[in-house]
Amino acid sequence: MNKLIQSLLLLSVAYLFGCSTDKGTGEAITNKGKIGYSAMSLKNPFFVVISQSLTTAAQSEGYEVITMDADSDVKRQANQIENFISQGVAAIVLNPTDRLAIGPAIKQANEAGIPVFTCDLQCVADGIEIAGHIGTDNFQGGELAGQAMIETLGNEGGEILVLDFKQANSCVLRVQGFKQVIASHNEGREAGQITIVSEINGGGDESIGYRATVDSLQAHPNLRGIFAINDPSALGAWAATDEAQKAELIAIVGFDGALAGKQAIAQGKIYADPIQFPKKMGQVIMEKFVAFQAGEEYKQIELIPTSLYRQADAKSDPDLQLDQ
Repeated sequence: MNKLIQSLLLLSVAYLFGCSTDKGTGEAITNKGKIGYSAMSLKNPFFVVISQSLTTAAQSEGYEVITMDADSDVKRQANQIENFISQGVAAIVLNPTDRLAIGPAIKQANEAGIPVFTCDLQCVADGIEIAGHIGTDNFQGGELAGQAMIETLGNEGGEILVLDFKQANSCVLRVQGFKQVIASHNEGREAGQITIVSEINGGGDESIGYRATVDSLQAHPNLRGIFAINDPSALGAWAATDEAQKAELIAIVGFDGALAGKQAIAQGKIYADPIQFPKKMGQVIMEKFVAFQAGEEYKQIELIPTSLYRQADAKSDPDLQLDQ
């Protein structure tokens, strides 16, 4: 009976002082505060995974994560950062919606003494301080995307479209890596050149990618390939080519490796993706924050290499097996 009373008292104390229980050890974890996460767009499953992994990692350290959807709007994201500052969060994590324009909002957080961490997308504005960044080696991923395009077009080459998103530094790097590999392929080659006939904003969004591809198919009826900077815009591109009855003629290379992208690769809609690891990003950002709080040394900028994912990889992918 005494043990029961003691247990109830411990639970009461944990409740009153904002504690939670670690499921692995059974020990109480103090509620240390809140972390604000401004996701670029929760319509993109990639950022949903980051939110989930960040939340899980934060909970194990005694923090609560507040996730907000910037919906690719820099003004909305700036307002969210102001909201986080007013709440007195312990840290702010964001996927910058604009690599430059979000700078002033980040500077406000700096002045408030709140550490800012970026995830997947970097901010390159002057006069700001980023406590840590975890992302993809996007230039390397762009190179893999270029290799995949060369692989699928073979010696025939042809005209290709690039669906970009220049507001995001990561996407700029993807296109740079892609173009470098294509330029190397074309060097000294008389036949079978791959020609980028248009670079157009795909918005990183399925509906915008669809509309951009519809317009591009009219302007460039001989397209043989499309490189899209993420899975949503790649899926939009496929919908447009399918509608125009050109899906069998135009090869699409995406980027991300989200579940929807992997499914599209398995179905032959997308040829290949350089895949990212969003779950790891949320976990590593939390590790950097904990090191920051403890005054310990840590790697401030960390880039994760991508790997190329083709239809053959989809056949043995456990993610797709579970989905069936």
